Formats: sequence, structure tokens, C-alpha cells
Amino acid sequence: MKKWSARTILAMSFVVCASGAAAQNPSAAPAAKGCASCGTIQSIRYVEQKGQGSGAGAVVGGVVGGVVGHQFGSGRGNTVATIAGVGVGAVAGNEVEKNVKKTSYYVVTVRLDKGGTQSVSQSAKPALREGDRVRIESGNRLALLAN
Repeated sequence: MKKWSARTILAMSFVVCASGAAAQNPSAAPAAKGCASCGTIQSIRYVEQKGQGSGAGAVVGGVVGGVVGHQFGSGRGNTVATIAGVGVGAVAGNEVEKNVKKTSYYVVTVRLDKGGTQSVSQSAKPALREGDRVRIESGNRLALLAN
């Protein structure tokens, strides 16, 4: 009888130690429900941002404008046309450069379950809609959650 009692005590102490370890180690306990990066899509906006001119477009445009302007008039008229061509060409060349360097992207704003909002930028149109439940992964990707 003493042997059986010793085994019972040993088994019970093992159970107590194991449950105490789970309480001290949160990863051993079941995961808490809830998601810190989950929420509902509040809005999806298309953004087009004009590029920055480096000056190269203005220089090329000015040269081309000067050459074209030089083709008109004679004497002082030719000089005025050349100067005007340089100015108009420089402005046009700068605008063309900005349009070539423009960027466009989508900004998805998510109202988080824990409160507040977070925006995620994506280069392609997301296959999501306002009201969809999502999880933000790695700070820049959206994963659709089952409703």
C-alpha cells in the first residue's frame, strides 16, 4: 500500500509541476483570442504623385525649343523667337520629365479592432473592398480574414 501511495504522490506532483510551468510560460498556454493587427477596411484611395524634375528635362526642352524658335523670323524677330523657344521649351521639358517620373499607388486605411487606424500603401489595386475584414502582415501586406 505504501508503494502505491508513493506512486500516486509522485504522479500528482508531476501534474502540479507541469501546470505551474504552463502558467509561467505564456507560449505553453493557449493563445489569447484577438488580433492586434486585425481590422476593417475603412477606405481605399488611388493616389497619383507627380515626379520631381531634376533639371535635365528643362535643359533638353530649352535646347529643342531654341532650335525650333530659331527657325522663325529674321533679324531681331529671329532672336526673340529663339529666346521665347528656349523659355517655353524649358518649361515644357520640365513638365514632361515630371510626368514621366510620376508614381501612382493605392492607400488602404484599416480601422483596427484595438482602436485607431493604420494605412498601407500598395502599388497594385487591392482585390479587397471597403468593409472587408483584414489582418496587416509585416506592416505592408493585407490578408483577407474569413467573416
